[in-house]
Amino acid sequence: MRLAGRTVSLRAVEPRDVDLLYVWENDVDLWAVSGTTEPFSREQMVRFVERQLGGADLLHTGQLRLMIEVPKLEDQVQVQEQKQEQEPKLEDQKQGQKQTPKQMSQEFGPVEIPVQAAEAVGAVDLFEYDPIHRRAGIGIVIYGAKHRRRGYALETLEILCRYAREQLYLHQLWCTVGADNTPSRELFRRAGFVESGVKRDWLRTSEGFRDEVILQKILE
Repeated sequence: MRLAGRTVSLRAVEPRDVDLLYVWENDVDLWAVSGTTEPFSREQMVRFVERQLGGADLLHTGQLRLMIEVPKLEDQVQVQEQKQEQEPKLEDQKQGQKQTPKQMSQEFGPVEIPVQAAEAVGAVDLFEYDPIHRRAGIGIVIYGAKHRRRGYALETLEILCRYAREQLYLHQLWCTVGADNTPSRELFRRAGFVESGVKRDWLRTSEGFRDEVILQKILE
């Protein structure tokens, strides 16, 4: 099964991701949603990646991290421009006769999309994997403002749900989101998750205690 969608591809963590993960994990703006309370060292990131590469699978660790990759933004623009340039135009039709799709494809040829240089824009985690009850928690981050609001997170959730159902045979995925985190709640709802409960005064913030919402998606 290929863990890829229209734009997004998911892959295993690799040694080249250490520095990127080091930056992400130490971004204090993300600590409120990740539950982090202290900085991570680079050596901790190295050991984390080594565990992922050392055969410590989801069954034994209860956790799986996948990197979210997309073509670089400039490459996406080039591909779109190439598609537009190869689209047949009315003036190109012979003698004013309408061409069939087969004739068009023979004359203009298929759109050749070169191998694109991909960049990691975030990560998605499965955690607290429970093989008995066939469930797992899910968490996602798209890092950087330029990568957000492009549909990457929703497509990632669609891919992960399909993978969890068809390859891991999970019955459900669940997540928890701060009640005041409207964008995340809307994201998971659009991905088919349903709000099933509220934990009152669950999260301590600089502005006082806040509720946390539980969302679930039944995969079968």
